[in-house]
Amino acid sequence: MRIAIHTLGTRGDVQPYVALARGLAARGHAVQLAAPEQFAGFVHEHGIACAPLPGEFLALLDAPEGKAALAGGGSGFGPGFRLLKHVRPLMRRLMDLEWDAARAFRPDLVVHHPKSLAAPHIAEALGCRSMLASPLPGFTPTSAFASPLVPFASLGPLNRASHRLATEGARWLFGRQMRDWRVAVLGLPRRRAGADPALGTLYAYSRHVLSVPDDWGRDVLVSGYWFLDEAAWQPPPGLAAFLEAGLPPVYIGFGSMPGIEPRRLTEIVVAALARTGKRGLLATGGGALASGDLPPDVLAIGGAPHDRLLPRVAAVVHHGGAGTTGAALRAGRPSVICPFFGDQPFWARRVAALGAGPPALDRRTLSAEGLAAALVATDGPEMRRRAAGLGAAIRQEDGVGAAVTFIEERVASSAGFMLDF
Repeated sequence: MRIAIHTLGTRGDVQPYVALARGLAARGHAVQLAAPEQFAGFVHEHGIACAPLPGEFLALLDAPEGKAALAGGGSGFGPGFRLLKHVRPLMRRLMDLEWDAARAFRPDLVVHHPKSLAAPHIAEALGCRSMLASPLPGFTPTSAFASPLVPFASLGPLNRASHRLATEGARWLFGRQMRDWRVAVLGLPRRRAGADPALGTLYAYSRHVLSVPDDWGRDVLVSGYWFLDEAAWQPPPGLAAFLEAGLPPVYIGFGSMPGIEPRRLTEIVVAALARTGKRGLLATGGGALASGDLPPDVLAIGGAPHDRLLPRVAAVVHHGGAGTTGAALRAGRPSVICPFFGDQPFWARRVAALGAGPPALDRRTLSAEGLAAALVATDGPEMRRRAAGLGAAIRQEDGVGAAVTFIEERVASSAGFMLDF
């Protein structure tokens, strides 16, 4: 098959789809990944054809407007609403380039991230099927839990409605723009009249982290995480020496989150480490942490593959992104989560509920005392036992393999016969 994968967002929204693309390619499928242009080199390095998409959305997070929106915090739609006036003007060029990329590739199937709003319409215009593939739940209604995009673990009888709010939200925000584009560019009616081209829904997280609801059908698969491992990576000499120089350090990294107050956050982290007598590894990543004037028992690094580094640390302090959360859990290490926005508070609640980490810390009121108390909590034998057990269960899963099989079986079933893959 020819399979187009469309994704948007930060590295955490791209890396799992590179892993999926590699799994599909290994089974003989032709794959093209459409992703923000900032990641084109990263995609190519892993042997996958890349169709670069506009990078303005990603750049917006580091712009003053983006930092101001994120500084307000909140779950789900909050920061997005604050950025809406900046996002709307960028949508048309993005949709046009997604259409150009897919039309040139001529896919049999379009697999897409929830942020790729154009992908289902593109599949419709091309006469092929589509499949939603998401690193978080929230796009299949269920009564089992509330949408990750609302700040509550449960809304009781309103749980299903909260999921519909999440799936319909983008249509409310961009519906008119999308309908105009369907007519002007895709040559389709303003509204879809026929059958939904979706073949099913893939969720790239572990059922050990969040159980599969009983009210989901066979067209939904929770496959397990899509890890992109870097088996050949070795720590550079400075990092290797630091790791060997004492007890396992605490890893502190906030992924692609932008630098809102990097110096203040770094000072809090360093002070908390000093209070607990722990060593620390600071991954400066997207700029949330600063790298200067650190004590000898704290080392700053640009970043490192989680699959190689996290098994060598004592605990992980992070923002609660779906990918980082999965990596920390797979390593069997307790997580201290300090969410920034979006679905991150949801994963923080799940980790605490599983006993693999303390309750989430509020970034806006974070203190050295509060972080130190959370770090001490990660030394608890029961928390470490639960984190280790969860890691062992996740390491038994083959998320990419399960996802690839699901894609092939859904396509074969829809065709009414078994295809020769």
